[in-house]
Amino acid sequence: MVVAVKYVTFITRADNEGEGGILALLALVPERLRARGAQGVGWVAGLVVLGAALLYGDGVITPAISVLSAMEGLAVATAALEPLVVPLTCAILVGLFSVQRWGTARVGKIFGPIMAVWFLALAALGLAFIAKTPAVLAALSPAHAARFFADHGLHGVAILGSVVLVITGGEALYADMGHFGRRPIQLAWYGLALPALALNYFGQGALLLRSPEAAGSPFFAMVPKGPLTYALVALSAMATVIASQALISGAYSLTHQAIQLGYLPRTQVLHTSSAAEGQIYIPATNWALAAGCLALVLSFRHSSRLAAAYGLAVTGTMGITSIVYFVVMRQTWGAPLAKAVPLLLLFLAFDLPFLGANLLKFFEGGYVPVVIAAVLFAMMVIWKRGRAILVERFTRAVPSIEAFVRGLDASCGARVPGTAVFLSSRAGKTPYVLAHHLKHNKVLHETVVLLTAVTEHVPRVADGQRLELTSLGKGVHQLIVHSGFMQSTDVPALLRRAAAQHGLPVDFADVTYYLGRETLLATDEGRMGKVAETIFSVMARNAGAVPAYFRLPPERVVELGVQIDL
Repeated sequence: MVVAVKYVTFITRADNEGEGGILALLALVPERLRARGAQGVGWVAGLVVLGAALLYGDGVITPAISVLSAMEGLAVATAALEPLVVPLTCAILVGLFSVQRWGTARVGKIFGPIMAVWFLALAALGLAFIAKTPAVLAALSPAHAARFFADHGLHGVAILGSVVLVITGGEALYADMGHFGRRPIQLAWYGLALPALALNYFGQGALLLRSPEAAGSPFFAMVPKGPLTYALVALSAMATVIASQALISGAYSLTHQAIQLGYLPRTQVLHTSSAAEGQIYIPATNWALAAGCLALVLSFRHSSRLAAAYGLAVTGTMGITSIVYFVVMRQTWGAPLAKAVPLLLLFLAFDLPFLGANLLKFFEGGYVPVVIAAVLFAMMVIWKRGRAILVERFTRAVPSIEAFVRGLDASCGARVPGTAVFLSSRAGKTPYVLAHHLKHNKVLHETVVLLTAVTEHVPRVADGQRLELTSLGKGVHQLIVHSGFMQSTDVPALLRRAAAQHGLPVDFADVTYYLGRETLLATDEGRMGKVAETIFSVMARNAGAVPAYFRLPPERVVELGVQIDL
């Protein structure tokens, strides 16, 4: 119900021009629900940011528990190999995160055939045991599940926390939709993954009916001890690495979307494919996940212990996805209540029991992803709010661009040859760094380009709609660059396009890019409070360099210092 019905059938319909994930879902929500005033975060945006933060918390645990559980198959084969489980897990995780810089396209060519073999092996093993004990198929009747919960009450609900692993791939599947498309995902799920998984689960049940003593590790007990066990361990390890890849790729997409939408500071984003713009690698995200995974493996050391930490974060995200999907149905698609409410209740009927069951594991390790999510949620909200206040301070301190151009003859002592490009946070207002430059240097280049980068709430903006050029007179031009939240802003390349398509008079042999370098002061009088302002200042100082983010040649960049009291 959760993966096949909720995600594959319904949630994947909520794509933003092919992109999925909880932040892409936010882009479908009307603006009035995304923002609260000029600087606030609306309740829907707050929920989505919380869901994204929880997904990061889950992203740290998933690779760790997946690889660790696969390596524990060695201990099933022979107890002598048990000391190697943790070192081998760490080695595989280091290898997994090290190859990310090659890009998912190159790695994916290897992954596809391996996953096909994996699912076929699952199906074959399951069929073999179902054939021996066909009575297990009686479990298809929901009466057994109803009787189980009736007999065990709250203890039966708590069991859901132990089986949550079977549904947690739904969010990663949705986040990775932009890499594959909805139709291929549906075909792969219904045609291969779902049948293979169902057959294997029934096969494990059949095994336990015949051999209850195999309950400790029923999957690896499906093959005789010896070479076949080692082969299954190797195949399991490869499959878990590939499954972890889906979540790692989703974390890159999520980070890139959050940066573009203004919820995280700039960081280095590398494009790993010239053909697929969405295939990216973010070193900071990659190694933060790697460090978190290794710390969890070394701390918990057993997948059964780590399972206590798993599930709470992702089930929280699943519940938030259901609520935001309901909002999109009502507010964006105009679905009637009679259609939207039953669907919401159906989703929550599964989400909430799983969330409640995992809440019971909070003190056993469930606090780990919650703490990670809480820290990230606070950082994302503080960054969004701080940037809004900063932009307001800048724009309030300078005149409109029209007033600036009118007074240019009086304020500028001389014009010098060449082109100056000033990055502006808001179109229509004079860039603060331009006013600062003119105030102190009294000169200006003959050609001035005021460039504003605007991120739209769509994954990509068509090439023909990205540039908006306005000539303001006296050699001053305003260029607005529209980008989707999955696109990067290569300023030199966009300037060349503006020159070729719109006749922007840029002397590329003599271009200077002027940037502001802010020194932020945290005080008790600020609107965010001293603690939040201090956090914002630390994030700003550690943000990726503006020249690298906009791909500006360093030798042509001039930075002017500005001190700002938040």
